[in-house]
Amino acid sequence: MVKINLFNDKVILITGGTGFLGRELIKEILKHNPRSIRAFSRDEVKHHELQEMFNYNDKLRNLIGDVRDYQRLKKACEGVDIVIHAAALKRLDILEYNVEESIKTNIIGTMNVVNACLECNVAKAVFVSTDKACSPVNTYGACKFVSERIFTECNYSKGSKKTIFTCVRYGNVLESTGSVIPFFEGKIKKGENIPLTDARMTRFIITPKQAVELIFNALEYSVGGEVFIPKLPSFKIVDLIDLLKEKHNSNNNIENVGIRPGEKIHEIMVNESEVPRTYDFKNLFVITSSIQKYIETSVPLYVKQGKVLNEGKMKEYISKDSVISKDEIKVLFKSLGLF
Repeated sequence: MVKINLFNDKVILITGGTGFLGRELIKEILKHNPRSIRAFSRDEVKHHELQEMFNYNDKLRNLIGDVRDYQRLKKACEGVDIVIHAAALKRLDILEYNVEESIKTNIIGTMNVVNACLECNVAKAVFVSTDKACSPVNTYGACKFVSERIFTECNYSKGSKKTIFTCVRYGNVLESTGSVIPFFEGKIKKGENIPLTDARMTRFIITPKQAVELIFNALEYSVGGEVFIPKLPSFKIVDLIDLLKEKHNSNNNIENVGIRPGEKIHEIMVNESEVPRTYDFKNLFVITSSIQKYIETSVPLYVKQGKVLNEGKMKEYISKDSVISKDEIKVLFKSLGLF
């Protein structure tokens, strides 16, 4: 999955480190002999749970803090080699009514991460974005879009500072906090109606292992200013509901509730304006910066070995074009022990 020396004897800071993705990252990074992993989060209860989950591993450091607090963040970044910025306010519906708070955490917090990395001479930093940042129509997506720009632009305005900043962008992580599977299963187990916003709705799907691998690939292949995107299948929400009802042998009614504020019918991962500067590389798409022209001495591997997307053949990378069948979803879920 990862070059053996990527984390060897390195100090890694994960903002939002006590969350679902943070735990998955810690689990994998610990296999690669890091000097230490700093989990940065404001929730002390989750820190306690994290300690117990990893049996009080002496390589795991639990740092209470908020990305809104620059001084605390800067202190957390001292002596760090790699930063993975996963902290964010994520509840799409709630954020539509709390725009200012979203800006404070998701945009200003990201600026704080960038400045702390530069101040502390961090080698590489990865920003964890979302498909909702592509052609955004809601507060969460708009904040993530701006944060992507903060991370990509600062590569070219950092002066003599050495930090390489890059981004990853992906869809819904299977079984992550607040994702559709645990939400629907909770309704099914309680015998409640299952809410469906629109029968046409499709979503990209990514496993926790794939999400972690994407971040590792970004660390390995980035030269600065990119957005790394995995090639993923997508599914129809109605197919997912049918499979979960089959799994639990339930006959819950489906209730059409209409589109929520800021919700899309289909998710986009690469939009039309990004296609001309996107490379097809291994199991990834790599969007290069719109403001940087790579010089010959720093041509990255994804440019050397990849191919620029053909605008005539691919207008955008959208979930409605990657839908797998219900049977294929079942096979995928069985392979992951979810069905």
